[in-house]
Amino acid sequence: MRNKNLLFRVLTASLFFAYCFMLFVPGGKSERVSAATTPDWVEAKAECVMELNSRRVLYESHGDLRLPMASTTKILTAITVLENVEQLKTKIEIPPDAAGIEGSSVYLKAGDVYTIEELLYGLMLRSGNDCATALALYCGGNIETFSSLMNRTAQKAGALQSRFKNPHGLPCDGHYTTAHDLGLITGYAMENPIFRTIVSTKYYQPRGWQNKNKMLQIYEGGIGVKTGYTKQAGRCLVSAAERDGMTLVCVVLNCPTTYERSAKLLDDAFDSYRNVKVLGAKTPLTVTEGNKELQGKTKQDIYYPLLKEEEDLIEIRTKSIKNIIKTEKTKEIIGQFEIYLAKRLLFSGNLYKL
Repeated sequence: MRNKNLLFRVLTASLFFAYCFMLFVPGGKSERVSAATTPDWVEAKAECVMELNSRRVLYESHGDLRLPMASTTKILTAITVLENVEQLKTKIEIPPDAAGIEGSSVYLKAGDVYTIEELLYGLMLRSGNDCATALALYCGGNIETFSSLMNRTAQKAGALQSRFKNPHGLPCDGHYTTAHDLGLITGYAMENPIFRTIVSTKYYQPRGWQNKNKMLQIYEGGIGVKTGYTKQAGRCLVSAAERDGMTLVCVVLNCPTTYERSAKLLDDAFDSYRNVKVLGAKTPLTVTEGNKELQGKTKQDIYYPLLKEEEDLIEIRTKSIKNIIKTEKTKEIIGQFEIYLAKRLLFSGNLYKL
């Protein structure tokens, strides 16, 4: 692990000894920084870095603190719309209730006609509160019903400490999330190829909309996703980046230097972790069943982000399946595999006959 100006340090030593899951804090607070060497970033009130596929948290500070999140709300708005609308080319007339919404806007007017797809680009690139309202009214009929759809989507993503009451993120009592939950929501949304295309678009030609998210311009490998600001929430940013076959999601909430801090967090995580293939799809594994030894495979490559110090702590175990009823679906299953990191179970699944 390479030394940087500000080092990763162990958040909780006991966590390493119990599980060898070391979480490192960028910018260790034990170092005193003089005024002459003050970094150009400031820590957020809450922040989290997560690997997309495994959802492993690589770094977190106050990750479970409930906070307002401003327009990063629209990540959930967009994926909720995508899961509830079949035809994105559907044209809708903008209702009066969606025109003149306060805050950021694409200046929709009552009676204007837009496609759902156009409104999604206006939502995510220009952060249009009017786009958010128009989409919510179309999908849910009213804001309350659409907010219920949003909360169901959040639960599917595993975000259980959040509550959404509107589609745009304007201040509202009881509308909050956590850095960890927002990472989960973003990871869930980024698995949708249409969402991923929208948030990685720098310029939407049909409407002449430039993406407000500067990470697409300034950060190597940046692929999204959403900015946010209100006086109550402060400056917020959810970003995602790809390097060396690994995709990371970074969340900073209430951070004066969102871009600088996000870049620092992502750099440190990319420097420290590697996306390791812990088991190949066709790697033979032996299962002992009585006096017989059977050879099986997983049928899928399994990757996991690991620190260099953790790579030797991976253990793979196999076991036979007793009394399994053979059916057309199970006749090729000869056993099961389990993958552990320092005796903590990461993955388990079926082994298929080679």
